[in-house]
Amino acid sequence: MLLFFALGLLVHFVFFASIFDIYFTSPLVHGMTPQVTPLPPPAKRLVLFVADGLRADALYELDEDGNSRAPFIRNVIKHEGSWGVSHTRVPTESRPGHVALIAGFYEDVSAVAKGWKENPVEFDSLFNESKYTWSWGSPDILPMFAKGASGDHVYTYSYDAQREDFGAHDATKLDTWVFDKDKDFFDAAR
Repeated sequence: MLLFFALGLLVHFVFFASIFDIYFTSPLVHGMTPQVTPLPPPAKRLVLFVADGLRADALYELDEDGNSRAPFIRNVIKHEGSWGVSHTRVPTESRPGHVALIAGFYEDVSAVAKGWKENPVEFDSLFNESKYTWSWGSPDILPMFAKGASGDHVYTYSYDAQREDFGAHDATKLDTWVFDKDKDFFDAAR
């Protein structure tokens, strides 16, 4: 009976360890030669707004009267800009989704062991490859894209971490802060 129990414990330990061996490996491949495309960029500048937690079906569906719930964004999609839908992978937290959008890969799952605070593996991103990047948002997300950036061209502006209250009655306060900062920046650039 003791041998059966020890054997069962060993099998469970092997199964448990295999999860870490399979899923907690870095998706990044290092040592590759950087590639350059001879094509001109499709645009001079990129303005990227990420609405964390906004599901595509909720954005694109029409209301009872057949009107869009987001007419401005729908107009940009139809007539002026390029767009896409990002599909999530586990874990469905903000940080891995932002890494997938901005760096082009699903984040190293071992980042969860560091509490999503540090990059366990340095990676390149759209921001690092841009001439200049200005970003406003969460103090949990923005610093990871500035860390390791070559040169001094990634500027991040975050609200205080104490302002993050995800159970608050008015969840738009942080969004409003970001939009106000964007508006001020673009008004000053005119």
